[in-house]
Amino acid sequence: MKDTKVVWIIYQYASTPKTGIGGRYFYLAEELAKQGHKVYVIASTANHLLREQPDFKEDVTFEQISGFTFVWIKMPKYVDAHSKQRALNWFLFAKRIQKLKKLIEHKPDTILFSSPSLIPFLGAQRLANHFSARLVFEIRDIWPLTFTEIGGFSPNHPFIRFMQWIEIKAYRDSDHVLSNLKNSVEHMVKHGLQRDKFTWIANGFSLNEVNKKVPLNEVVQPQLPKNKFIIGYTGTLGFANTLDILIEAAEILKNESDIAFVLVGHGREKEKLQDLVKEKNLNNVIFIDPILKVQVQAMLNSFDACFIGLISDPLFKFGVSPNKLFDYFYSAKPILYAIDSGDYKPVEDAKAGLQIEPENPQALSDGILKLYRMTESERNQMGMNGRKAALEHYEYGMLAKKLETVLFA
Repeated sequence: MKDTKVVWIIYQYASTPKTGIGGRYFYLAEELAKQGHKVYVIASTANHLLREQPDFKEDVTFEQISGFTFVWIKMPKYVDAHSKQRALNWFLFAKRIQKLKKLIEHKPDTILFSSPSLIPFLGAQRLANHFSARLVFEIRDIWPLTFTEIGGFSPNHPFIRFMQWIEIKAYRDSDHVLSNLKNSVEHMVKHGLQRDKFTWIANGFSLNEVNKKVPLNEVVQPQLPKNKFIIGYTGTLGFANTLDILIEAAEILKNESDIAFVLVGHGREKEKLQDLVKEKNLNNVIFIDPILKVQVQAMLNSFDACFIGLISDPLFKFGVSPNKLFDYFYSAKPILYAIDSGDYKPVEDAKAGLQIEPENPQALSDGILKLYRMTESERNQMGMNGRKAALEHYEYGMLAKKLETVLFA
């Protein structure tokens, strides 16, 4: 019988399906627990990614869920991602997790710290040293490179230099380093990481969740276009997702009466996108409010093809791992993949759809017409190729077994 091991997963922005999307470390924790391990996921009560911020009286609250323990660290609330309080919370979180030395019953064999925020790594390392535990560091977004490449910060800014110091220290001091970005190891090696300390573990999908087969409710179902070839999108309606390009493609195709576009979700750009549709006087674009995560497969089943796009960004050469991609794969629908992710070409490699030049509405509309004019069997084959890729490479139970070998090596 396999020995039970204990892992503390410290990820400041983790959530449960009730409070947010659940996501990577909810599902991986669930699967590790099924494998017989004691799992604690440690997160902040206040972050901009939560749909519903829990309001606990205690400084630390334990929630038993899906076979593992979710540990909420009470933190000051802030308004959005650009709030100064968000940055202050990085330091405060690193300090407050030290209380867990006396509060968590099971001492860790391994502590896994997941970014993007780097400052709390120092707190995680302090805990690992206290318990003589294995320390695993995960990069989800390459900081501080993101701040200098996209944010326009100087590499010589004192705070950037401080984060750079932590990044290099984390590569050096951790027992192992993970990322969901396949080619990020190239950046890490340039900053001192030993290549054999790296493992790629992608994001994925929960087989348990999709097997629930929860249908769309009676409010959502009637909103879907009838007898149309539907290009669909589910998820955050944000600037980086290039949904304005999707709407421009809809304008190009406005005379194709059989083709409709459905955008499901919420986000900071939603109102702008709705105004853009009105401005262009388009009647082939429909917005639907966010649905429950367990209903996503039912929604995708109503689409004929799925769109995913991201802005052109040099950082994406290291790879991308958007959660919706793996939901799309499993849905067995062809995918329009408008992302330049360097050598990582998951849709093209799986023959699960079409690779589209990002931020190019004409290329996107051409791709849509190409799919539309294919035979149903050709589209079905693309879709089944995607499902095969999902089951072979991106199912969270399988990914958790890969993670287990890293955590408890």
